[in-house]
Amino acid sequence: MMLWMLAKIGIKSLLANKLRSFLAILGIIIGVGAVISMLALGAGARRDILGRVSSMGVNLLIVRPGQAGRRGIMTGTVQTMTLEDAEAIAREVEGAEWVAPVVSGSLQLKYFNKNAQTTTFGVTPSYLAVRNFEIGSGRNFTDLEVERMARVAVIGPTTATNLFGLDEPVGETIKVKGVNFEVIGVLKAKGDQGWANPDDQALVPITTAMKQLLGVERVREIDVLTTDGYGNQRVVDGIGALLRRRHRLAARDEDDFNVRDQAEVIETATSFGTIMSILLGSLGGISLLVGGIGIMNIMLVTVAERTREIGLRKAIGARERDILRQFLFESVLISGLGGITGVALGISVAVLIPWLAAMSGAQFSTKIELNSILIALGVSVAVGVFFGYYPAVRAARLDPVDALRCE
Repeated sequence: MMLWMLAKIGIKSLLANKLRSFLAILGIIIGVGAVISMLALGAGARRDILGRVSSMGVNLLIVRPGQAGRRGIMTGTVQTMTLEDAEAIAREVEGAEWVAPVVSGSLQLKYFNKNAQTTTFGVTPSYLAVRNFEIGSGRNFTDLEVERMARVAVIGPTTATNLFGLDEPVGETIKVKGVNFEVIGVLKAKGDQGWANPDDQALVPITTAMKQLLGVERVREIDVLTTDGYGNQRVVDGIGALLRRRHRLAARDEDDFNVRDQAEVIETATSFGTIMSILLGSLGGISLLVGGIGIMNIMLVTVAERTREIGLRKAIGARERDILRQFLFESVLISGLGGITGVALGISVAVLIPWLAAMSGAQFSTKIELNSILIALGVSVAVGVFFGYYPAVRAARLDPVDALRCE
């Protein structure tokens, strides 16, 4: 039977029962739309997670104090890391391109009658290179200012807005924990990252922070930026051997520090995003499955209603495969129309999600991928074939004599 003849008969059959056909198509529309919108939501979340993690640098290693405890019971952090450890890493560990020791605390910044509670980091000038920050206006402080414990600060753009509004902050004096600091620079914006906002912070020389603001002698962490192509694991091993030697740890002693590789964090985030996309896509797939069951139900009813027509066509020479093709084509036609309409619905929903989320104060982003559209369309057609095959076979195998007797 010619394709155009199959299409003509199939469309005529659908139009003969408009409401029933629409309900069958609606199940596929909802299923395909759900698959595309859910996959777009998952892809958007994965992109956001990777963007936030990658913004800190792919070649980043973070050395932090270990946990104290006995027999597997952790009782606290071992504060053993010093500025000298950071200097030794920069001097002796091959592949450690930039090293930045860090201390931090939540302190109040004040400018006349405005104040802001923000995280204040005591760092060295290399911190900007390690953490992939750039100066938007002004300048960074120097090694000389670190040595002489200068009271200078580089602040984030959000902090600058909170304290100065639209005025230029560079050159102004702010109070940090009651101590006067000159603002010498403002960082370029990075955007809120959910768990932390890198635009709302203040950077001061690490010596100034340790001696005048926080009163600490140990560093909270040591950030290390590795040389491209050198291999993070080699640097991790080098740092481990150096710190064990400097901290005089015996062979049987556990490390009193830990090294986190940012590349591993990115890999974990990627896996999490992929799993989330699969779960969200599966939810949409369930809707598509339900739509397929609806198609089978409609096609079985159609076969029962057209039994006499099938018997007549067989009596005048129609073969089983002709009947099979006809009903299978009608099933695929239903799922195909539903799939195309569902794609438009899914794209529309994916576009609306960020807008609706923004209206409610939440932050969601979506990313529509061509692969998800093609997969949804392919699955919708496959659903039509799979769930339409049994009714088509049932129609093809009807005995013409019994079919003609049917009232």
